[in-house]
Amino acid sequence: MGKLILLRHGESLYNKENLFTGWTDIDLSEKGKAEAREAGRVLLEHGLFPDICFTSWLKRAIHTAQLALKEMEWEHIDCVKSWKVNERHYGAWQSHNKKAILKEVGEERFLAVRRGYFERPPALKDEDPRLPEHDPKYARLDPALLPRSESLEDTRKRTLNFFVERIAPELAREKTVLLSAHGNSLRALVMSIERLTPAEIVNVEIPTGEPIVYVFDGTLHLVRKERPAEWRNP
Repeated sequence: MGKLILLRHGESLYNKENLFTGWTDIDLSEKGKAEAREAGRVLLEHGLFPDICFTSWLKRAIHTAQLALKEMEWEHIDCVKSWKVNERHYGAWQSHNKKAILKEVGEERFLAVRRGYFERPPALKDEDPRLPEHDPKYARLDPALLPRSESLEDTRKRTLNFFVERIAPELAREKTVLLSAHGNSLRALVMSIERLTPAEIVNVEIPTGEPIVYVFDGTLHLVRKERPAEWRNP
């Protein structure tokens, strides 16, 4: 059976400061590094050795995968990186304090954007230096593909596209796949895997540094969901 291990990156420096991060390429905090190593220990304890690893293009996800695999002494496997599993783009809210944004726009608007499915934050404007097109790592991509703001619906489209193209074939070959990504790109994928509605996904939270495992049969039907960290002795 194929196994998909979802791993949200450990706490980032922006998480620690309660800032919207999105595509801002911020590294892990010391707590986040510890969470990543702990995730590796959990996977090792339960014999969950990935055959291949996928990450986003953002260093907090890349370093989480590296630290977890180093803890497992399992660093030899291929690691494929894609912008399609980047975090949701938070537009003009990126790098701003969440409490300040809440105060500015009100709770209804704040929750509709942050936890909802269809709503986008305000988009970045043409002259904004935070636009992905100003980042050299995205220089070879068609600018039309680069977001200025995203809803969870937008994020789901690109994440699911990558899942179908690259991850699903590995699962069909009964491989164990590690995907180290982000709260919203993983929420988007969980929504599809568990067939959740836009109303149901509002209440789904992906914890930092805690592996979640989905087991699939040969036809990619979901067999079960596992949370290995919950099996550990207290």
